[in-house]
Amino acid sequence: MSTVASRRVWDPLVRVFHWSLVACVLLNLLVVDDGEDLHQWLGYAAAALVGVRVVWGFIGPRHARFADFFPTPRRVVHHVRALLGGASEHHWGHNPLGALMVFALLAMVLMLGLTGWMQTLDLFWGEEWLQDLHEGLGEWLLPMVGLHAAATIVMGRIERTRLVKAMVTGVKERY
Repeated sequence: MSTVASRRVWDPLVRVFHWSLVACVLLNLLVVDDGEDLHQWLGYAAAALVGVRVVWGFIGPRHARFADFFPTPRRVVHHVRALLGGASEHHWGHNPLGALMVFALLAMVLMLGLTGWMQTLDLFWGEEWLQDLHEGLGEWLLPMVGLHAAATIVMGRIERTRLVKAMVTGVKERY
């Protein structure tokens, strides 16, 4: 019985979305200034990217679809037990913990976009609680991104896959 060493997993839209969102987040770190136009437009771009990704999560190819990697409690528990037991599972798409992170990051970017936009409305103009919420969400995004990056490297080693390369080429390789 032969084993598959590689498979095309991430389509161009998923990869362009991912790296464009990375660029928006990194650039926003450099330009964070209250009310600065570039900060706002990068935030809107990030939220729009997430909107496109959400649509693609329902109509895109197999591994882009949320149904392919939706992290049900049963899948998450099974995955964690396998990891703790030293028997890593291989997933061509996202593993259940990776899927949780995907959904958490998408939600965080949408909440940042929403709270940022709300600050431009007359109804919420100058509301300190909203500014604090927006800043707090931004502060949480950074450790989440760091955890995502670290987990990508660690899980790549555990699962013996080249995850970062796959997000560039679209091909997930096992070694």
